Amino acid sequence: MTTELTYLAATLILAIVQIFLPATGRTLSFGSKWNAGPRDGAMPPVGPITGRLERAQANLYETLPLFIGAVLIAHVTGEDGALTLWGSALYFWARLAYVPLYAFGVTGVRSVAFLASLIGLLLIIAALFV
Repeated sequence: MTTELTYLAATLILAIVQIFLPATGRTLSFGSKWNAGPRDGAMPPVGPITGRLERAQANLYETLPLFIGAVLIAHVTGEDGALTLWGSALYFWARLAYVPLYAFGVTGVRSVAFLASLIGLLLIIAALFV
């Protein structure tokens, strides 16, 4: 397995972790009875950290399909190289840093992490055309 595919697999694990982080926050806030229930009523407001974790998850899911597609296209076409290696590494590590930065409300640096992940994604896509 290439390094880029390893970063893709690690990013998928991160996505799974990001499912459970806000879910755990909601369960801690509302209890396991609420979690196991039908949740037919309106969702009660969540705390600030849980809300940020939900938004961080949604943010990852905006670019994750693009990352998956770019890595797989590069792999299938044999275009993996320095750009895809650096791009996939940058995307993964920036997305990993983004979660606690967003959860704890670190402004500015969080945006830099997001931009770094986009640059990583763009490096992979650029490798497809150069």
